[in-house]
Amino acid sequence: MPLFWKHYQSEATQFINELKAKKPTLEAEQRAGRNLLWDREQDRDAQADFKAARVPQGAYVYFGRPKNSTR
Repeated sequence: MPLFWKHYQSEATQFINELKAKKPTLEAEQRAGRNLLWDREQDRDAQADFKAARVPQGAYVYFGRPKNSTR
């Protein structure tokens, strides 16, 4: 490697590194927030009910059905 080689860090990476240095609990707080919304146990019975209750999509979704349609 040349003597003038310097490891490049973008401004965004520098900002994130500074933020983590200022607030060491940041990653734990982010994980806790993620757990609130995304990391949950799935209710398989409810998922099966949702799937069974699904209505098939019509052929022309951008046009309404005629008023005298029997469907």
